[in-house]
Amino acid sequence: MDKLTSMNVFVRVAKAGSFAGAARDLGISRAMATKHIMNLEKLLGTRLLNRTTRNINLTEAGFSYLERCQQVLFDVEEMEAAVTHLHSEPRGLLKISAPPVIGATHIAPALAEFLKLHEELSVEIILQGGHIDLIDEGVDIAIYLGKLEDSSLVARKLASSEIVVCGSPSYFEQNGIPQEPEDLTTHSCLINWANPPRDKWTFKGVLGEREVKVTGRVQANVADPIRMAADDGLGLVMLPKYIVGRDIEKGKLKVVLEQYSIAPLDVHAVYPHRKYLSAKVRDFLDFLQDWLPHRVGMI
Repeated sequence: MDKLTSMNVFVRVAKAGSFAGAARDLGISRAMATKHIMNLEKLLGTRLLNRTTRNINLTEAGFSYLERCQQVLFDVEEMEAAVTHLHSEPRGLLKISAPPVIGATHIAPALAEFLKLHEELSVEIILQGGHIDLIDEGVDIAIYLGKLEDSSLVARKLASSEIVVCGSPSYFEQNGIPQEPEDLTTHSCLINWANPPRDKWTFKGVLGEREVKVTGRVQANVADPIRMAADDGLGLVMLPKYIVGRDIEKGKLKVVLEQYSIAPLDVHAVYPHRKYLSAKVRDFLDFLQDWLPHRVGMI
């Protein structure tokens, strides 16, 4: 048996937690998947998996071998990309992860346009908050918002979004318009606590940086609930323009405290470090970097 094929089967079995799941993913029989693992164990002279009637678990040797198998398979893919990257067209499956709002409003439409240009490409998009393990999840590109943590992954800045404080006209009629950041302490400030710090809004003016502690009637871990609450007159929000831009254009929300600046929200594409990117990843990154700055709320 081809050792690389057996290694790939082993990685799939380890990730799926079953021979049946791995066989289904690879389009082979369960018996063939089992044969590949047995072949590897025979060659290595050690057991990689503990099998029971219900579960499959990695042995200590299996954990170590899994890590090395993944690296070898990535290296092989990189070598192949090095030979073909100048001439190949985007093809195969492109797997992308993105936060829910920007994923639905900006990344998904970009993918739709990109697919029209490349008939041999298919896409899987995962909309979820928080960071994920790109290698374990098999993700080609992840969209990250805000400050990046130190990582072995590679990041490319795609765009930024201006952040504004806004509320509905009906809210301002009942509660007045804040003139200074400190006025926010007497207003209902709707909080997206996914973006730390949870209860502090920071502004920069001619006298320097000013941080205001805020409270409000609605808090959420994603932006849409507080945006809709602001539309309904329940308070003020501090959100990126790519989220509230349409509501501002329609007059549903009005921006305040415009004389103060707020640090913009950067949008990055993050991907595993590879010297040679596959055509699907390289071309979509280029496409997205051109696409995003022209969308609502992006700069």
